[in-house]
Amino acid sequence: MTVEPLPLTGERTVPGIVEENYWFRRHEAAYLDLVRHCVGAVVLEAGCGEGYGAALIAGRAARVVALDYDETTAAHVGRAYPGLTAVRGNLAALPVRDAGVDVVANLQVIEHLWDQEGFLAECARVLRPGGRLLVTTPNRITFSPGRDTPLNPFHTRELAPAELRDLLVGAGLEVELLAGLRHGPALRALDRAFGGSIIDAQVAVVLGGGEWPADLLAAVASVRAEDFELTTDDLDASLDLVAVAVRP
Repeated sequence: MTVEPLPLTGERTVPGIVEENYWFRRHEAAYLDLVRHCVGAVVLEAGCGEGYGAALIAGRAARVVALDYDETTAAHVGRAYPGLTAVRGNLAALPVRDAGVDVVANLQVIEHLWDQEGFLAECARVLRPGGRLLVTTPNRITFSPGRDTPLNPFHTRELAPAELRDLLVGAGLEVELLAGLRHGPALRALDRAFGGSIIDAQVAVVLGGGEWPADLLAAVASVRAEDFELTTDDLDASLDLVAVAVRP
């Protein structure tokens, strides 16, 4: 059965679109690193989006529940990834019993939520003791530099590294890892080739509404998940924050 792709709205990334490949691979890189925490586990992906990340996790987990608030998105996930348990539900009140899952995955979602503290309290509630919360989110310092209001209209509140740590600790979780995703050598070379930032080059095209230059489109199409690095050094300079927190 052929499944129609989700429309690209700017709220979420979608696989299989050349112009979106940089962002897709950037998100994929975090999934590939964090999936080691999901081996043999019952995993809730809270805010699954298109479903590709939940499907990746399902290759290592015992079971994955893919939860999204949007009705169209949840229906798409159920059709496109039949190995997942796709559920429509509100992240403000997770439809999971207390201590019901081993892992909660929340990748590139918390910045979209109005009540981040309430959501993290829900994550702590549904995790079994010793269970892990996996979080990635854009680093406010580099994603919306010099601003309190996010540049992305779909984001409600972006976080700096210290702010994310404080939220996790405030929810009663122990921070096992706080790291940052950044460009590796191949992407740093592309940054130099496009005047210092391949991200800015892409944004300029999108905001300008023009056609993609052939060299930029080819560069974006060439990006792989392996072109990103995860490090605990100089977190304030990272592109995305990556956290693993444990329920005591």
